[in-house]
Amino acid sequence: MVKTRRRYVLPAFIAALALVLLLSLRPLATERSLAIWLILVAGLVLLTLARDVRARDATGRKRRFEAALRGRPPRSTVPVELLRVERELELGIGSAGHAHRRLLPLLRAAASARLATGHGIELVRSPERARALLGEDVWELLRPDRPAPADRHGPGIPRAAVAAAIAKVESL
Repeated sequence: MVKTRRRYVLPAFIAALALVLLLSLRPLATERSLAIWLILVAGLVLLTLARDVRARDATGRKRRFEAALRGRPPRSTVPVELLRVERELELGIGSAGHAHRRLLPLLRAAASARLATGHGIELVRSPERARALLGEDVWELLRPDRPAPADRHGPGIPRAAVAAAIAKVESL
C-alpha cells in the first residue's frame, strides 16, 4: 500500500514542483506556464497508468483481446487412427465382448499381415505353421475359431496378454 501511495504521490510532487518553477520564470506568461504544466501532468498520469497496467499484466492474467490474437491452440498431433487403436485396446482390456468383437479381429488382421509378408503364411489356410510362429499363448488369443466369451460383460483380455501378443506380432 505504501508503494502504491508513493507511485501516485511522487508524480504529483514533481508536477507541483514543475508548476512552481514555471511560474517563477518571468519570461513565460502565466497561461503558457499552465499549459506546459497541464501537458506535464497529463504525461505523468499516462506514465503512471502505463506502469499500473504493466504491473497488473505481470500477474499472468490472460485478457480476452490477447487470447483472441493468439488464436486457438493447435490440435493434437496424434493421428486419428492411433487414437482409435488405443481406444480399441483399452475397451478390449475392459470388456470381454468388445475384445471378441473388435480387439481380437484387429490383432488377428495385424498378425495375418505380418505372417503373410514376412513368412508367406496365411493365418486361416496354414494354422499349424502360424501356431508354430506365434506360440501357444498368442495363438490361443488370435486363432480364427476362438469361441465367444460366456460373459460378454466380464473383464476383457489382461493387459499383459495383449502386450505379449503385440510384441510377438511385431517380432514376426
